[in-house]
Amino acid sequence: MVDGRHVLVLGGRVIGVATAWYLARNGCRVTLIERREAAALETSFANAGLITPGMSDPWTAPGTPLLILRSLGQENSPFLLRPGALPGLMWWGLQFLRQCNNAAWRRNTRTILRLCQFSHERLRSLASDTGVDYESNPRGTLRLIRDRASMEKSVRTADMLRELGIRSSALDAAGVIELEPALRDQVDSIVGGIHYPDDEAGDAHLFSQRLADVCESQGVAFLYGETVEGIQTIGGEFSGVRTRSGRMNADACVVALGNESVACLRPLGIRLPIYPVKGYSLTFPVGGWDGAPVVPMSDDDYHVGVVRIGDRVRVAGSAELTGYDTTLTPGRIQHLRTFFHTLFPDYPGQALDEGWTGLRPMTPDGSPYLGPTPIKGLFVNTGHGHLGWTMACGSGSVVADLVCGREPGIDLSGMTLRDR
Repeated sequence: MVDGRHVLVLGGRVIGVATAWYLARNGCRVTLIERREAAALETSFANAGLITPGMSDPWTAPGTPLLILRSLGQENSPFLLRPGALPGLMWWGLQFLRQCNNAAWRRNTRTILRLCQFSHERLRSLASDTGVDYESNPRGTLRLIRDRASMEKSVRTADMLRELGIRSSALDAAGVIELEPALRDQVDSIVGGIHYPDDEAGDAHLFSQRLADVCESQGVAFLYGETVEGIQTIGGEFSGVRTRSGRMNADACVVALGNESVACLRPLGIRLPIYPVKGYSLTFPVGGWDGAPVVPMSDDDYHVGVVRIGDRVRVAGSAELTGYDTTLTPGRIQHLRTFFHTLFPDYPGQALDEGWTGLRPMTPDGSPYLGPTPIKGLFVNTGHGHLGWTMACGSGSVVADLVCGREPGIDLSGMTLRDR
């Protein structure tokens, strides 16, 4: 494809907006279609905010199936499988289980890390080029660990990542408190942690909206409040999309619809193994709290992230397999609230909201689907799971290159429709 062609981007979340930016930068005329009234109002809206190549290891670890089985009926479990989700989970679930072995975990970690490292480099370059401020917190990430077995496992993971270029430091409990004094009340309940100093955190929603503004200034058209009803083809080639307002023709199209990509592509014979995994978050104002944490962290035992973003602290976590249900379950939110107040008993305020929930578009192996489909001119950029914010700029960059007929910036083995 030559520069100047018209490209449609379906989806205005962090992935879609980043894709639109790189397409426009490559010289394409871009139209982004988003069903909501603004950018990043879906899973990008109030996620944990971690930008973390240091946590590239996928959820498909050898012990995950047993953890999920033990979660049945346990409302406070980090991984919660609701029985009502089972009928729609079988195909995806069987593929997920096949990835839960050590060999697959190591292979998938390497694939995910390759994209995460590249993406973090692209994010830094984009921020420098555009001046987009997303309230970056550059203090790395801390993996908080509460038992010896988990510590040994986390050290092994950190050692493997170090061989691939990810710096880290293993800390004992005293070292954790020295790094993050706000955790001083936890000194007797933790055994240590892993600090990844090159990670960061930031507001994915703010980033998406500000980058969307920059895109508009570069000529990208944003059609908000518009619903895509179908993708149209002629002779095995993309020709346009049918929206609620009518047909829109274009030379190429990138599907960046997260979980909705599945239903969008199914009529074309493209079956993506993407399943929505529900997560929750609460956001607390810092205000006059002198003891507020500054280092973004993830508690391995509770599978909850605590992330300082500007003048707020976001608490996010939980992996709930419940289909496309976005109901805000009070018990799950209360679990986050209790965890936060246990971690920081001196916090003097109240949460800014009653909680939020989003659906992560998870693939069985943890890697997204990037690049061309069997239909000429139709591309995908979807299935980023819990690492969408981390992977956004890298994914947008490589897919834009492929749309424009250029070599992508990294090897995409393990991330395309063709090799999975």
